Amino acid sequence: MSRAPIAVALDAPDLETAALWAKAVTPHVQVVKVGLELFCSHGPAVVETVRGGSGVDLFLDLKLHDIPNTVAGAARAVAGLKPRFLTVHAGGGADMVRAAVEAAPDVTIAAVTVLTSMTPAVLDEVGLAGPPLDAVRRLAALAVGAGAGALVCSPQEVAAVRAEVGPGITLITPGVRPAGADTQDQARVATPEQALADGADLLVIGRPITGAPDPGVAAAAIAATLA
Repeated sequence: MSRAPIAVALDAPDLETAALWAKAVTPHVQVVKVGLELFCSHGPAVVETVRGGSGVDLFLDLKLHDIPNTVAGAARAVAGLKPRFLTVHAGGGADMVRAAVEAAPDVTIAAVTVLTSMTPAVLDEVGLAGPPLDAVRRLAALAVGAGAGALVCSPQEVAAVRAEVGPGITLITPGVRPAGADTQDQARVATPEQALADGADLLVIGRPITGAPDPGVAAAAIAATLA
C-alpha cells in the first residue's frame, strides 16, 4: 500500500508519546513532522527516535527567522540530520532564505508564507495590509526567487500560489481538517481532498490524527479518502 501525501505533526508532550505516534502512523503517511516544542525539549536525538527504521521522510519544522548568517549556521547544523524539509520564514527576506538554501544544499528549504493561525485583522496589526492572499503571493514569489524548493501556505491560498510559482515547487499545506473536525486555532482551513484538488503536494495534519484514540487508525482512515 502506498503512503498518503500527509505529514503528521508530532506535537507530543514527551519523546515516548512522539515515538508511539510515529510508529503508528508511518505505515500510512509519507512524512512525520518534528516541530519546535519537541525539538527544543529533546534536541537532535528526537529525529532518530521518531524516524526509527521506517524510512519515513522527516519534516523539521523549526521556522528559522534571523539574520542570514545565523540562519545559515542553524541550517548547516541540522542538515546532518538529513531532513527532507526544513522550514524558514519567508518574511525574513530573500537574503535569509538564500542563506538557508546555500547552507543546506541537500535539504529542501520550505519557506513559510503566512501562518494559518493569522486572520486579516492580525495581519493588519503586524503591518501586512490587505487580504492574506496578497501577502502569501508576495512572500511565495520572494522565497522561490531566493531558491526555496517548497512553500508553506494555507489550503485557502494554495491554488493561487500554484498559479504564481508553477509546477516545480512543493506546496505544503497546514490547516487541513477532515470534514466536521474542530478547526481549533487554525483560521484558514480546508479538507484534505479540497487541498489536494487545489494543488497541494503535502498535507500537514496533527490533532485529527494524534488526538484520536488510535492515531494509526485515524491516519489510515484519512489516507484512504485520498487513495
